[in-house]
Amino acid sequence: MTSLEIAKAIVKVLDEKKGRDIQLLDIRGLSTLGDYFVLATGGSNTQVKALADEVDEQLHKMAELNPQRIEGLQNAEWVLMDYDDVMVHIFQEEPRNFYNLERLWNDAPRVDISDLLIKE
Repeated sequence: MTSLEIAKAIVKVLDEKKGRDIQLLDIRGLSTLGDYFVLATGGSNTQVKALADEVDEQLHKMAELNPQRIEGLQNAEWVLMDYDDVMVHIFQEEPRNFYNLERLWNDAPRVDISDLLIKE
């Protein structure tokens, strides 16, 4: 799978598990951290942890991918999952607003994910 395919698969998993305000940022050329950031919000620490667990489980099932590391699961206010070229940030609302990665990475183009999201 390419890094974009991995990122899009993560977007779908987060959406199916009711993650909110999902964004896919293309950071290629802006950072050596990777190619894409996937951002999502969960309503509680329980939901943030459930979102992270589901991403981990589904990527392993789909492509035998495991994160290089996962940080923040203990308090589950902001969980970071490192899939080499794709970084997944799952926040509770307050830390997401405080750190505002969208503003920090304002130069990163947003990838259109509207076709990946479940229509309400």
